[in-house]
Amino acid sequence: MKRTLSCDGNGNLSSTSLTLSPSSLFLKPPKHKGPLAIQTPGTLAKTSAEWLKTHGLKAKKLDLYQVLAPNAFSPVEDFVPILKKTVSSTLHEKLMTQFEWYDGTVKNIHVDLPVLYNYQKLLAKMVRIYEKRIDWLSVASRRIWGSVCERRVVVLVDISVTNSTCISDIQHSLRLLLEEQMSNKDFFNIIAFGSDVVPWQQELCPSRPENLEKAWRWVLSLECKGSRNLMSALRRAVEVDFKDKDKHKSQGLYLLTTGIPDQETHTISAYVAEACGGFDFQLHVCLFSVTKGTDSSGIIPARYASPRETANAFKEIAQAAKGRFHCFGEAGIFESDDITSIIAEMEKAKNYSQKCAILVESLKQRSVNQSLKPLTPEGDSNVLMRNERKRAQKVPSPKPTAVSLARMA
Repeated sequence: MKRTLSCDGNGNLSSTSLTLSPSSLFLKPPKHKGPLAIQTPGTLAKTSAEWLKTHGLKAKKLDLYQVLAPNAFSPVEDFVPILKKTVSSTLHEKLMTQFEWYDGTVKNIHVDLPVLYNYQKLLAKMVRIYEKRIDWLSVASRRIWGSVCERRVVVLVDISVTNSTCISDIQHSLRLLLEEQMSNKDFFNIIAFGSDVVPWQQELCPSRPENLEKAWRWVLSLECKGSRNLMSALRRAVEVDFKDKDKHKSQGLYLLTTGIPDQETHTISAYVAEACGGFDFQLHVCLFSVTKGTDSSGIIPARYASPRETANAFKEIAQAAKGRFHCFGEAGIFESDDITSIIAEMEKAKNYSQKCAILVESLKQRSVNQSLKPLTPEGDSNVLMRNERKRAQKVPSPKPTAVSLARMA
């Protein structure tokens, strides 16, 4: 399921949900076992979290509160000595409106309609950029592995006996990875594991085309057997391939698996947390949700877990290792931390656009209320009332004087 936002002609954003269309993820080319068609990416890929540091709303200065800040004023309350009392600032109703700030306080906002309209158009433009990022993350090898970002990479491949029915899919997944995302790395290795651990090479190798091709030939020879001894594979990678992890940067483990490992989740989480802590080193999990039937040999795995329990277990492991979680199947991507980060930014853009609409509507409503008031100002009306009262009063009789009293006598 993917949530997208769209913009109408007035700059308003709306939200729609759609399911990623079934992919040709496992439609193998005619020469599946042929030589690799190696591609060279132009730049090193970034996680969505890193990408948003330069393309997020805040980075682009499109955070709503950044836009409103120059025209936002906090209500002031202070003691005025000459009046001998505390006086509060008042809101100029024709020019300003009150708005709740991100920290829960209320500020008086001067609403500049042209600025807000242009801001909404910029939000819509950013949403289109985010949609392109999601589309990019949803195709080719990224649909299986996510974005492989590090320069020193080791791939752990689950070849337990329960994967016998999908070994060709696993091989094809590795082919796409080697073709599309490995040629611009510095070093790499592949470690297959069932009950036993089988590395392609005894140490990391340069990511040259000839080495990628040799790795692919080795992948084609893999056979499924045993259970899922993930802990042994992790130890092999950490203690051999990444034994000098403190001396290098940009290092990553990518695990491709289809089910729960032999060891308890908390045991693996504790191990990877210690192995990755304090180093530029992460473990990323790519969970292949298999819908095909299990192997006919009838071998029962060391541990059983439902698909939801399996996903939750690997999420915990990935979080402990400062990595990302990615779950996919023949129908497409089911969950991806990279895509989730982008969707969250799109939702933020929608929220900001809605708040802009509320501000504009508040200003319009205030204008309507002002136009409905009597044309005579309140002060002038009071003056007229006082004059009417004066004219209605009876003129008092003059006081008697000495001359008038003499005449009366």
